[in-house]
Parts: sequence; structure tokens; C-alpha cells
Amino acid sequence: MHRDLRLTAVGRRYGIRGPWVLRGVDLALAPGTLTRVEGANGTGKSTLLRLLARLDAPTEGRITGRPRTAYVPERFPSALPFTAAGYLTHLGTVHGLSRASAARAADTWLERFGAGAYGGTPMARLSKGSSQKVAVAQALLADPELLVLDEAWSGLDTAARAELERAVAERTAAGGAVVFVDHDPRRLAGAPDATYTVLDGGLKRRSDSGSTPVGPLALVTVQGPHGGQLPPDAARTVASVEETTPGTYRLAVPASHSDVLLRTLLTARPPWHVVSVAPPPDPGNRP
Repeated sequence: MHRDLRLTAVGRRYGIRGPWVLRGVDLALAPGTLTRVEGANGTGKSTLLRLLARLDAPTEGRITGRPRTAYVPERFPSALPFTAAGYLTHLGTVHGLSRASAARAADTWLERFGAGAYGGTPMARLSKGSSQKVAVAQALLADPELLVLDEAWSGLDTAARAELERAVAERTAAGGAVVFVDHDPRRLAGAPDATYTVLDGGLKRRSDSGSTPVGPLALVTVQGPHGGQLPPDAARTVASVEETTPGTYRLAVPASHSDVLLRTLLTARPPWHVVSVAPPPDPGNRP
């Protein structure tokens, strides 16, 4: 299984004489990376994501690599003849899980997104927000190697949006690749390894995608080997590292990624000792 996905000189148009939506696109998605795609409406962002998810074929160029891929579309077809849990269980078996494992995964993800009470509700009767939670859950069931998110946060409540950010951090920490489009420029700000803009049918990499994260940062103090290095999965998560005394480090991490960082450090071999965790300041308490 080739986990890297690569687009080489890819173009896509609809119809023999239709205008080119995309042309000359080169892009590589490596394991453990987070990629943001930006662009004005109608520029071809969703077309690009469908190509990445292998739901569409290029008119020209090549796509190589076959990571196990999951996709959350911009518009999810909710009027399906299943209950929410039944739909997720069915998809889990399609992805190769046993029925029992699929059912457990379905319950876990519904609970994580605050939709556990709706597991037995027919899909056609779910609200837009609950339907979107199912759409996101179906993509996370089987630990995909590539997760493609097209406006996946739209329609989610605040808690579910934060949970999706945690899930994205978990995927990349586990070595999966994630590529996403979102209308909110603050979404996962500072976290992407690369940001691309779709413009005039092409794909341009932004030079400032590695800038310092904005938004709330938690401060985590940990102890590890003097002069040692953070585990690679932890290093990808943090915004900054400072060795305050020999073997003691202060880590700044986006608040939505703090749980993933702690889990990574505590399960490392040898494990790191977590001294303290300071949550981001409450904006409402500022003078």
C-alpha cells in the first residue's frame, strides 16, 4: 500500500470542450501532514478534493499512491434508508471492520460528537447538524490513512467543531494525512504543514503557512531526557518548545491539540512526565 498520494500535472474539465477547472496541478500529500486548501467560491477546491479522494478521475495528468481514504463531502446525502448507527455500522463493514467492531466504532464516534442519543434515529429525520455529525463520523470509523474534509465543520455545534479538530490532530499524530477546506480562516490556524490557494485553475503554495499559530494556546510543562528530542508525533503538534531547565520543557500547543499531545507523551517509550497543564486564558476574564 502506497500511503503517499501525488498529483502530477493534473487537469480536470467537464465535457470535451468544457473550460478547464484545474490544470497543471502538482501536489504531494505525505503521511503525518496537515494541508489546507483555500480559494474563492467556484475556483475548483471541491473538484481538487474529489480528485484527492479518488472519487473523480483527472482529464489529464497522473495520480499515484493508494492510501486508505475517507471523505466528508460539502453536501452529505442524509435521506438514506438507515438509522444513524446502522449506517455507520454498515460503512464500517465496507471498510473491512467486523460487524461487532464497526458497531463499537459507530457508538464511539457518535458519542464523541454528541450524537449518541440519535443512534437509533432514521437518517432522514436527523437535523442538519446531527446529519453532519454522522457525515464526519463515517469518515473516521476505520482510521483512514488520508482524510479529506470539504467544509466538514459547517453545521456542527461548538463542541463538535472542537472534537473534529481533536480528531484531525489524532489522525496526523498517528501518521495519517489530512487535507481540508474551510471557510473560516481561523480553523486550525498555524497547524497546517502547508497551505495552498486554488487560483486561475492552478495551485499555489502560500509561503507563510508555517507561521506561528494564532488562537488560544495551552502551556504544557513536561520532563524528559536532558538534551533529548520530543517524540516525532509530539513535535508535529506543538507550536513552540523551550527547555527551561535541564530535562524540563515548556510546550505551547493549540488548545484543540493538547489532548493529543498529552496522549503522545504519556505513551512514548520511554514515557515523558507531565508536570502541569495551563489552559488558555479565558477571554471573558481579561481586564
